[in-house]
Amino acid sequence: MEMTLGKRIAALRRQRGMTQEELAEKLGVSAQAVSKWENELSCPDIMLLPALARLLHVTVDALLTGEAIPETQLIPDAHRKPLDQMLLKIFILDTKGDKVRINLPLALVKMGLEMGMSGGSLSVNGSKALEKIDLNQLMALVERGVLGKLVEIDSGDGDHLEVWVE
Repeated sequence: MEMTLGKRIAALRRQRGMTQEELAEKLGVSAQAVSKWENELSCPDIMLLPALARLLHVTVDALLTGEAIPETQLIPDAHRKPLDQMLLKIFILDTKGDKVRINLPLALVKMGLEMGMSGGSLSVNGSKALEKIDLNQLMALVERGVLGKLVEIDSGDGDHLEVWVE
């Protein structure tokens, strides 16, 4: 039997160790709304799907269909975009509830590295985890065709960090 959207939401929420109340609070909805989704009495508003998917650490496609799409892919040479059409995306959710989203053109990152910017000099919102990421190594992966989620860190103090290249 195929898993329904509501059952997927419930299972993914439990995997993340969240209660319905916690998920509801993070989405700005009532716990009753989450309960209705999980019991197939209603569905989440379409505008909530990206935030819901992020909180459950899946793509919107995986949330809706149950089919996991690889978060990281190796793109063949013939299908790669030029670096100047790609973005380095950094997402930080810290324990205080602060959310930081950064979108940097990869061409700008590459230019900074070529000008001598240290690969470990990136610091955002006091995130120690981000300081340990070597941008030179990250660029080497991208130049070889690796795209998608390249780094995901859940720190011991509860901060969550993701680095994507799209």
